[in-house]
Amino acid sequence: MTHFPTLLSPIRVGTMPLRNRVMLPPHTAPLGPLWGTEDQASQNIEYIRRRCENGVAWVVNITGHIDNLFIPGFTPVGVGARSKGCFRLPVFHDRVQAYTQAIHDAGAFTTVQLVSQGGLPNAPSATLSSPVLNQIPHVLDREEIRWYVEEFAWSAAAAQRAGADGVDLHLNHDDLMEWFVSPLVNTRDDEYGGSLDNRLRFVLEIIREIRDRCGADFTVGVRLNMFEEAPGGYDLEEGVEIARRLEATGMIDYLSLVAGSNWGNPSYIQSHVYPPAAWAELSGEFVKAVDIPIAYAGRVTTPEVAEQVLAAGQAHIVGVARGLLADDQWVLKAAEGRTLDIRPCTGCNDCISTAVVEKTAYACTVNPHAGTESTVAWPVPTSVPRRILVVGGGPAGLEFSALAAERGHRVELWEASTRLGGLLRTATAAPTYDSFGTFLDWQERRVRDLGVAVHLGRVADLESIVEAAAEVVVIATGTDRRRPGIPGDDLPFVHDARDVLAGEASVGHRVVVIAQDDHMPPLAVADYLGVRGHDVTIVYSTTGPAPLLSRYMIGGVLARLESSGVTIRVSEQVASIEPGIVHVRKVYSQLPEVIEGVDSVVLACGGVPLGGLATQLRGRVPQVHVLGDAFAPRRQIYATREAYALVLQLG
Repeated sequence: MTHFPTLLSPIRVGTMPLRNRVMLPPHTAPLGPLWGTEDQASQNIEYIRRRCENGVAWVVNITGHIDNLFIPGFTPVGVGARSKGCFRLPVFHDRVQAYTQAIHDAGAFTTVQLVSQGGLPNAPSATLSSPVLNQIPHVLDREEIRWYVEEFAWSAAAAQRAGADGVDLHLNHDDLMEWFVSPLVNTRDDEYGGSLDNRLRFVLEIIREIRDRCGADFTVGVRLNMFEEAPGGYDLEEGVEIARRLEATGMIDYLSLVAGSNWGNPSYIQSHVYPPAAWAELSGEFVKAVDIPIAYAGRVTTPEVAEQVLAAGQAHIVGVARGLLADDQWVLKAAEGRTLDIRPCTGCNDCISTAVVEKTAYACTVNPHAGTESTVAWPVPTSVPRRILVVGGGPAGLEFSALAAERGHRVELWEASTRLGGLLRTATAAPTYDSFGTFLDWQERRVRDLGVAVHLGRVADLESIVEAAAEVVVIATGTDRRRPGIPGDDLPFVHDARDVLAGEASVGHRVVVIAQDDHMPPLAVADYLGVRGHDVTIVYSTTGPAPLLSRYMIGGVLARLESSGVTIRVSEQVASIEPGIVHVRKVYSQLPEVIEGVDSVVLACGGVPLGGLATQLRGRVPQVHVLGDAFAPRRQIYATREAYALVLQLG
């Protein structure tokens, strides 16, 4: 407790005597729903159990969608909108009972969120809060409002019967409750609209009904957006007043505060483009205004950041989700003073983007064990230790080397450059990419502490690999620069993005970035140039920028680019390049346009795999595998998972 005296001190929240100030917010629904198969439920519970056993005090992980109200056959749409919730499912009681029992056995407590997110098809008024959604909702009448009040309360009682210590009312992120409170969305002229008292009526009726059903020996809190981003929504001052009026009821035990929306700047799931705990100072205004405990969540990345927020009086509890996704021992290592051993979250948000956009399995970019807690007891010692040579020290090679060494294999790593990290190390030159450098430094310490024989400046060729006489060779050599085959792409003022970030290219004032990458690289290099005063235009052939970035990521990035004057053109292909001119054509009509006065062109067009050594080695070494970008250029999250899958197959 001497390391983080506030973070690790106990506190009471409602009926919950917490052993420390760490709360785990909801984030595991894509990991394996508690309402899915038995295997998915087991995985969800084991993920939570592991983190509670390692010190988490309070879990608010169940995103409890209540039932929705509409005629059967109507199709709800929107973020979080659905027909059936979870509270009336046949499996609800038994699954939640097993979940709460696991948490309680580990010495922690849990509250269940009550959510009607999306508010669709129902809302207080026929108005919209989000500029990225144009589905006009149904306006609830008094009878329908009463139905929702009773459904919220019934659901709270169902959670109580299943062993939950309390409930967390989701009054944010386009939830139905937030829409009632919002002066932007709620334009009613009856007792549920107009004044703040009227706009709060729906929420207060829900709280009162929950207290009537569940009694005083049950914790009730509100997860509140501190302010609405959209013009016309409530501001910070009214947010504080909402908090005062909620406390004045005497019926709530805490407030859980966040900043951001499902679509804007900031997103409530704040990425690396924002500083850690960027809105904690605003949370401090709520601490001054009310006497009940305040929890703050919003990129609380490290125990040091958490302690700073708490010691400054900006919150009483901190919410840590992605930090605990990256390292289930986050709390334990803090308590033991081993913060350098905590696997750092980079804030890349691919844990969200891959699940939301690409619909792939939920995963963590830096922690391949997340999501395998119920099936793999890591480390899995090998019964057949092997001599392994890894060629390439980028994200894939580093992760594989560490995992193989943890299993007991003898690992040698060759890296041609003088630093480990590959293109991820190059990317750390971009603004806001410091967290990736922190992760690579942690990864380098990890492989060396595990006894991996690291050789920098070691260029591999066919004969040197064969002479090394390894039993397993892993080729993780990454990619080479890719030119898109556009006439003029080899002119002297045309540069690859990696050379720009490495400081090896002389770039003029007016720059056109050709974006043939659906993720962050074009935006990162544009940001790098924009903050240095260059006049930057990015040309995308896709209908929007970075289509693989989710709504929780894209807003913050675009806001940064706007602040430095970067222009983005979409649905256009670069047809040719000549001195001073870039010719483009519209993707759909093929109509030509010209960008004039161009000094430099930057290619953000990905890379070409450098896996050819593997083909040459087949038949000359016992085993050879191609890993990461050397197989097919993707992102770090895929390289990490591939490394984990491959190392489990060996032995």
